[in-house]
Amino acid sequence: MIERLAIPLCAALLLSACDDISMTQQKRYGTFTRAALFGNGTEAQPLPEGVVAQGDLERQSRTLQRPQINAELLGRGRERYDIYCSPCHGLSGNGDGVVVQRGFPAPPLYHTSRLRAAPAQHFFHVITNGHGVMFSYAARVDPSDRWAIVAYIRALQESQGANVADTPELRTRLP
Repeated sequence: MIERLAIPLCAALLLSACDDISMTQQKRYGTFTRAALFGNGTEAQPLPEGVVAQGDLERQSRTLQRPQINAELLGRGRERYDIYCSPCHGLSGNGDGVVVQRGFPAPPLYHTSRLRAAPAQHFFHVITNGHGVMFSYAARVDPSDRWAIVAYIRALQESQGANVADTPELRTRLP
């Protein structure tokens, strides 16, 4: 008789120990709420010194590595430029993209003397951190693609000031 009651009794004891409410609705701190647990009285604690987000060191090292410029890189840069940059900057870098045609403020032209003289790092920095009304593309564009876009912007700048007489290959193809 005791054996027959042992299993249901154990099951009843185990199930009575479970409290569904406390398991599904645990105490937690809301964002920026007061927390007596911490010395400064807030739940938002600064990160410990030396903490690095997972993958940040590798990603940061890729931001410092300028790739070798070749046709493949320029092709990738054009593809990424057309996707991310041309809506505002236009396909030729004249600041006449579709978004600008609909009333958004025009970005600076890539063909001004100031931006022609700017170092490549300037364009990489602007893509990464944004500037003026342009938001950051750091989360949207991989560092290697940012460098590809910078190379393509340089190619756009060169193309606007190119002279057909300076390029023998073009002279033979043009009538």
